[in-house]
Amino acid sequence: MPDTPNRFAVIAQPFVVGGSSGMLASSCIHPIDLSKVRLQLYLTLNPGLPKPGFVNIIGTMIKNEGFTSIYAGLSASLMRQAVYGTARIGLHRTFSTELQRRNDGKPLSFGVKVLAGMSSGSVAVCLGTPFDVALVRMQADSMKPVADRRGYKNVFDALIRVVKEEGFRNLYSGLLPNILRGMSVNAGMLSCYDQAKETISIHVMKDADINRPSLPTQLMASMVSGFTASFCSLPFDLLKSRLQDGSRYSGIVDAATTILRTEGFLSFWTGFGAYYMRTAPHAMIILMMAEPINKLYKTVVLRQ
Repeated sequence: MPDTPNRFAVIAQPFVVGGSSGMLASSCIHPIDLSKVRLQLYLTLNPGLPKPGFVNIIGTMIKNEGFTSIYAGLSASLMRQAVYGTARIGLHRTFSTELQRRNDGKPLSFGVKVLAGMSSGSVAVCLGTPFDVALVRMQADSMKPVADRRGYKNVFDALIRVVKEEGFRNLYSGLLPNILRGMSVNAGMLSCYDQAKETISIHVMKDADINRPSLPTQLMASMVSGFTASFCSLPFDLLKSRLQDGSRYSGIVDAATTILRTEGFLSFWTGFGAYYMRTAPHAMIILMMAEPINKLYKTVVLRQ
């Protein structure tokens, strides 16, 4: 069947574009992501001490461990995006395209966009959680006393050792809050981006074609979606990080109630500045790079 390769290439397009743009974005913002994780784990590893800011976290790491230390866990981050990011963005675009086709090509309602985002996010998390566990542990390792450090060499060493030393089940530590985080990130980022892009294109920038929004429209929509994704997902991201680090909590309910009792309600948004500075640029890079990568894919692979 001569059309099979081309058909496969068409189906693979949103996944390749999503994974490539996600890996590029993660490479750019990795130091901020590392700072965010360390802020989330700081109180469990340093009880009683005041929390530092994310700039102080990065500065201290460079001073004590060298510049390359701020890229600890990069291999896990890239593998996570190769699996989770590819599925998250690819499935969202695939679901949205199919839903719009069934809607006679008309724009989808915001509720349907959110549903598509949450569905694709939850599926992607189930695929990518093992790499998330490896990422959190590699990023937090040098915070621990020397005797307690795991010393993973790379993402594959981390995955193999978790299975050998702790069992396969621990590769899915923090799965429930991670699923909730994935759903809220996709709903907050991709769904809100689509909605904000439509609204800004029509009512603010007056773009001639809402399917071809101007650069200012895309930038403003990216900033909006970065904020909504950060605000909605940070509490679940905090719980995920605490559970995946192998800390003292027995589960998500124990973690949530303990944090609420000992650290207060607002602690669920610990590191919001770092998280927003990670999520907003990450979203902007993904959404802004998707189009040129998409064009390149059409030219090189689809030969259009």
